[in-house]
Amino acid sequence: MAIMGGTFNPIHNGHLFLAEEVRIALDFEKIIFIPAFLPAHKNIAANVPTKHRLAMVKLALRGSRAFLLDDCEIKRGGISYMIDTVQEIMNKYPVTGKPGLIIGDDLLDQFHIWNKAEQLAEITTLIVAKRTYTTKHRFAFPHTYLDNKILPISASEIRQRIASCKPIRFLLPNRVYEYIQAHKLYT
Repeated sequence: MAIMGGTFNPIHNGHLFLAEEVRIALDFEKIIFIPAFLPAHKNIAANVPTKHRLAMVKLALRGSRAFLLDDCEIKRGGISYMIDTVQEIMNKYPVTGKPGLIIGDDLLDQFHIWNKAEQLAEITTLIVAKRTYTTKHRFAFPHTYLDNKILPISASEIRQRIASCKPIRFLLPNRVYEYIQAHKLYT
């Protein structure tokens, strides 16, 4: 089992493709998507209510046996610290060994200031995925570096494209696209 946290504002095909690459390359049976309630080191752009971000993740994962949604951070409320989330997930699901924790290489420079970063690195297998750098980036914590394909899709770009009336349809799952259209999000 591996954990993929994020704001998912909105969830897009880059998130899903990366999760599938991790699952296949590192032989995980399940990837658990965990939307953050209030990220500790990031603002949630566009003031989209949590219920919409959660609904979009549900729609994106519908029908997948390998991808699960856990809303523990949303239910917990407050600032979302990954150490608390990992401990909750380990208590909730049967985990053999350490769970994987997927982080993008764009987060490596700030990882040391995460709440209980050293403990988090001890209780998980950190999986570093390329998002920004095409080569391995220095990282002081024990980790597995994934040699993944970088899909140049970002939630911020999707939000900007919507605000500029540019097409987004095939950057995210069709159900998510339809949800954004129906609820007039990011306009």
